[in-house]
Order: sequence, then structure tokens, then C-alpha cells
Amino acid sequence: MNFQTASDRAAEGYRVPPAPIPRIVDTPPTPGLSVSPDRERLALLARESLPAIAVLAEPELRLAGLRINPRTRGPSREAYFTSLAFRPLAGGEPRPVPLPAGARISTPRWSPDSRRLAFVLVGEEGLELWVADAEKAAARRVLEAGLNAALTVPFAWMPDGEALLVNRVPEDLGPEPGRPPVPAGPIVQENEGRTAPGRTYQDLLQSPHDAALFQHYCTGRLALVPLGDGEPAVIGEAAVIGDFEPAPGGEFIYLETIRRPYSYVVPFYRFPSEILVLDRAGRTVRRVAETPLAEDVPIAFDAVPTGPRSVHWRHDAPATLAWVEALDGGDPRQPAEARDRIYLLEAPFTGEPRPLADLGQRFAGVQWGRGDFAIVYSRWWKTRTERRWAVRPDEPGAEPRLLVERSYQDRYNDPGAPVVARNAAGATVLLFSEDGGWIYLAGEGASPRGDYPFLDRFEIATGRTERLWRAEDPFYEEVVAVLDRGAKHLLTRRESATEPPNYYLRDLENGKTTAITHFPDPAPQLAGIGREIITYERADGVKLSATLLTPPGYDPARDGPLPTLLWAYPREFRDAADAGQIDDSPNRFSRPAGASHLFLLTQGYAILDGPAMPIIGEGEEEPNDRYVEQLVDDARAAVDAVVARGVADRGRIAIGGHSYGAFMTANLLAHSDLFRAGIARSGAYNRTLTPFGFQQEERSYWEAPDVYHRMSPFTHAHRITAPILLIHGEADNNSGTFPMQSERFYHALKGHGATVRYVVLPHESHGYRARESVLHTLAEMVEWLDRWVKNRGA
Repeated sequence: MNFQTASDRAAEGYRVPPAPIPRIVDTPPTPGLSVSPDRERLALLARESLPAIAVLAEPELRLAGLRINPRTRGPSREAYFTSLAFRPLAGGEPRPVPLPAGARISTPRWSPDSRRLAFVLVGEEGLELWVADAEKAAARRVLEAGLNAALTVPFAWMPDGEALLVNRVPEDLGPEPGRPPVPAGPIVQENEGRTAPGRTYQDLLQSPHDAALFQHYCTGRLALVPLGDGEPAVIGEAAVIGDFEPAPGGEFIYLETIRRPYSYVVPFYRFPSEILVLDRAGRTVRRVAETPLAEDVPIAFDAVPTGPRSVHWRHDAPATLAWVEALDGGDPRQPAEARDRIYLLEAPFTGEPRPLADLGQRFAGVQWGRGDFAIVYSRWWKTRTERRWAVRPDEPGAEPRLLVERSYQDRYNDPGAPVVARNAAGATVLLFSEDGGWIYLAGEGASPRGDYPFLDRFEIATGRTERLWRAEDPFYEEVVAVLDRGAKHLLTRRESATEPPNYYLRDLENGKTTAITHFPDPAPQLAGIGREIITYERADGVKLSATLLTPPGYDPARDGPLPTLLWAYPREFRDAADAGQIDDSPNRFSRPAGASHLFLLTQGYAILDGPAMPIIGEGEEEPNDRYVEQLVDDARAAVDAVVARGVADRGRIAIGGHSYGAFMTANLLAHSDLFRAGIARSGAYNRTLTPFGFQQEERSYWEAPDVYHRMSPFTHAHRITAPILLIHGEADNNSGTFPMQSERFYHALKGHGATVRYVVLPHESHGYRARESVLHTLAEMVEWLDRWVKNRGA
């Protein structure tokens, strides 16, 4: 093979990888599917293919942790649907809904009565509100351009299904604030002795002009839009609306507005806010809280701001507001018997909020059911434990009943998630059995054989469970919806190693299974690939696993070892037994999409996908105290396993990863000689640039300087001799992975004579979206591995 010089390659512009990769990349994605609340109808939504780089090059505002398209006042990097069709769940042909040519659809939402589907359509002048009639398969525009989706979904159904509550751009808002031609003065930040550490955030406000732009583009005003006769009715005043939700009874509205002063050091969700209950006319019924600017939240992972948080309506009551407040000042390092308290405040909102329950861990969510039963979740990061509590919402203060206590990293003993359904108001609640004595649990069914999803029923009074169904070989099949209260009929999504995912109706009474979709294989070029879960051990006895994939028709005895890529992502654990659990199924259908490393299968490579790279810290030891040693041991065990199977030889193995996987890649090249080359995409390499914690490390640089230095491949750049390809999006928005990380790492490697190539993708974020960027990334990966691994630098 002839290889170009570096100058030749740099002058080429965007490149295209070898066949059949471009054809697979351009295959239309499998449509999305949405089930109506009454579980009688489906909405089929075609997904857009990869956008052109010209779309990503459109104007974009990066403000307070947001990325806004100023033309639409919506997210600038959203993935859209392109068409809509309806069909009965029980069978029949889909009926397409006529829409404007080139339609770009987002946030589809069923009405509570299942008769309609509302969605946002991107128009020339901005975001429009459309509603489709499911019976007639027809849609109409309800509001001209003017929705504001900068901070939240811009509409919500009213519980009667006859109107929508909408966040609109105020008609009198005025033009965008202009940038002052001459600065009015310096930008000043100040701290007077207050301890206020902060993690590294992207896209923060940088100037008073940024603050003015944030105010302008995020300002909205609520309106009630009827679907029958009548004009939209304005509700309340114009404000920066952070969240809103009608009560299930329809008489009240929860509204959160974001207030000044804004901050240059934290994102918008840490800005001051005001939380109100309004009536339908927009009058303030209750000012629930005014939360201050939260710049001084500790960096520990269970740290939270003080004051109300997670504010929402109780889903199974007409008008009861629920929220959580920290009892320990929001600081997990402070001793406290109770950490969080859940409050309820009922209409007419004149009394004091009543405590529902105190929690010894951080609140992690609630699933409402009925007055005598709801499930509250709590978690504690330090111990990786989760608890589930049964509470009685109609009896605030009653002693909660512990249902489950477990390590949330223990996949083998995960009881599953409660099955939910939509009630008459369109709110999500627990699905109860016909006699009301049971709920249902659906889970992944992780086991030493792999994942076999299941459906159980759980007796509320006793905590007893009964298995109703479990997937069986050769299929991976998961529950999408339980279609009746007796759980006799299910909608499932099924796939196998050779069959692409499709949806099925499963009748548990007679065992009948009926396919309701027939989506084809998106990449038939890869039919017949080898896919196997392999298990092996680390030197210290920790059990590990990985998924080994080989090209179609490959036989190790006949064809011999292949050039091989290990693609991985490290994870931290508190328990070695949890770390060794299998996290895959032998029955999954493997096809690449986007910039997936699986495309290398088309070029004659074997791939060890997701080899376990656990970093374990038991007892008083933190996982990262021995990060490098454990990482190298993990990698050595994976290499030994794939070589022992005859699939790879030691001289032609590469390591690669994205984000924290890129960090892993650089460390393995610095601290081992296991790999011939590496690919590191969108990574961070100098941990001193994230001094207040990173990934699962909550200690600051000043608390654990040796850990930060040992873990930083930047510190050990002089030890990297294997060729390494660095790829980074120019506009990376992920916390901590600033593009500067790759830039500085490249210069450190170059300065020590390493073989390194550094690719910056214009307009791309942490993941790569544009067609040109994806194809170029894959071309770079193929050529790099062909040159340095397959042909060993020839």
C-alpha cells in the first residue's frame, strides 16, 4: 500500500474511508417508535441521516452551558425526525402524515387521550407548533414560528388534551443586544474568603454581552393555546423560563424562572431561580421558593445546592407539589443522620409544606402510583448503594418501608425497574395489577451467561416477586410496554446475533409472538460477523469479560491471527465482584453507526469490544490510588486472552477509545509495551487542568496531587513511543475535555519525538455529527491502523 506524506494528507480536506464504509454510513437510520398512552396505536418517526457540515457551521451561541441556534431559539445540535406515520398497534399498514418538504421534527408528545401527537417543526423563521390527528393521519400548524426551546421542551399538553401550554418568544422582546464596539471596562470576578471550588464547565458566560444574549434568547412567556375555537391566552409575565408544567388536575401551573445575578463560573442551572404556582389566568397563587446563586456547592459527588430542588407535581394527585431539600447543608462530608427531606404542598397552597419522608442518602427520584403507594429512590455515591422505599403519599410523615438495598453496580442482583403507564392526565404512574396488589418490574437480567431481560411481578404487601417472562436464546428481547394490567400482553423489542432489532407483540397466555415491524439489516455487508463474549482473569484474580468480534467468515484455524483493535472505557468500582460481572448479551445484533470503531470489521480487523477495565478501590482505598497499575493489568489480561484464542498476535494489536477511553489509551501507551499503536478521540490528558475532580474522582488536586500527576499521560509524554492518533472536535462541549487538552498533549509528544497525528474536526462537539466529519474520522482511523498495525509501519 502506498501512503501519503503528512503534507499531502493535510492538503486534502475532508477524506472518505474505503468501501463499504461510506455506503453503510449513508444508510437511513432505523425509525423511532412511540406507543400511545392507551397502548392502542404507534407513531413511527423516521430519523434524519447525518447532517452536512454546513448545518453544524450555522451560527451558534454558547451561553451558560447551552448551545443555541439564534435563528430558532432552540438547541443547535439536535437530532431530528423527518417524517411521521401512524398505525394501530394490533396491525395494519402505516399511514404517513403529509408534512412540508424537508420537515425537521423534534419533541413528539402524545396527548393524554391518545388522539393527537404534538411536535415542534423547524421552520424558516423559527420553531413552529404542529399537532397531528392520529385517526386521520393529518397534521396542522397550531402556532407560527415563535416557540422558545432554548432551555426546555417548549410545550406541554394540558390534562384534558384540548389545549397546550406553550413557551413563546414575547412579541415585544426587541432585537438581539449588540456587542459594544468599545469595552465598558474589564471583566472582574472576586471572592472574599468564601470556599467555592468548581468543576470545569464548558460554554460559560464570558462577558456582560454574553449575559445580555442569554437573557434575550432564553426569555419567553407562557401561553395557553386551545385546539378548538379561541385565541392563545397569555399567562404571566415574560421571564427566563427554566421549567414549567401544568398540574394533573389542570387548574394550576408550576413555573420556574431564572433570575440575576448570572455567573461566569457555573452553568445556568446553578443561577438564582424563583419557583411559583400560578393559576390558569397567570396569577401567582404561591411563591414556593427563591433559590440563590449556587457557586459554592462542594465538589463531592453527593453534594447538592441548598433549598428546594427536583420540584414537580405529584403525578397521581390533582394538585400537589413535591420537592426535596438537603438537611446537611448539601455537603455529604458533613455528618448527618438524614440527608434529604421530601416535601408535599397541596392545593390551595395556603398551608405549610408537609414532610413526606426523610432519607439517609441523597434523593434519586420517585415514581408515583397512588395515595397508599409510591416508590422513592435514594443513593450514596461513596458506597455505591441504592435504597428503594415504599411511601404513602396520602399520609405524609408515615414511616417509609424499605423495599430494596443493594449496590447499584451489582448488575446480577438488579431487581429491575418498575413498569409505568400514563394516567388519564397524561402523567407517568406505576402500573398496578387488576386487583391492585402487585406492580411489575422489567430488567436487563444480567447473569454470568449475559443479559436476558425479564418481567416480574412484585407483591406490594409482602415484597414477594414472581417471574412472568424471560428472554431465551437465541434472542435478546426486552419489554417496551406492558399492554394490560394483567401483564398478559407485551410489546417487546427483539434481536439476535443474525436478526436486526424489530418490535413484537407477545401474548403470555398462549405463547404467541407476532412481528409488527420488519426493519431490514442496515449493514448487510457485515452479515456473518463472528460475535462472542469471552471471559478471562486479571493477574490478581478479578474476573473480566469482553465481546470479541471478527470479520464475516473468519476462521482462526484457517486464516490465522488478525490485526486487532481493543476499544475500551475504564470504570471505577467499590467491589471486585461487581467489577467482574458480564455487561453484554451473546444475542445482540452488532452493526456500526456514526464514527463507530466497529467499521474496522469491514477492513479485516478483529475487535475486542468493551474489554472490562475496572479500577477497584475497596475499603479505605480510592479506586484511582492504583489507577495505572490496575489499568495495565486489565489490558495485559485482555491481550493475553485474545492472543491465546489465536485471533491476534502481539505485534499487531492497537488500543483505542473515546473521551475517558482516550485518556486510557494514552496511559496504556505511556506505561506498557502491549500495543503497536493507539487512537485517542476527544480525550483529556492533563488532570491538573481539571483540578476539582474528574470522572469518578471527587478529591481535588490539592488533596491528592500524586494521583493527579500519576494519572496524567501528559506527565509521562516522554515515555510514549508507539504511534498515537489524536482526534478532537473543535467545539467540544463536554466538561473537562477542552480541545486544549489534545493540543497541549500533541505538542508535548511532538517535543519528545513521538510519532503522533493530531486531527481537529471543525464545528464538532464531544461526539461527531456531520457526515463529512464522521467519514473523515473513519478514514483517519483506517489509514492509521493500516499503516502502523496491519502493515507495521511499512
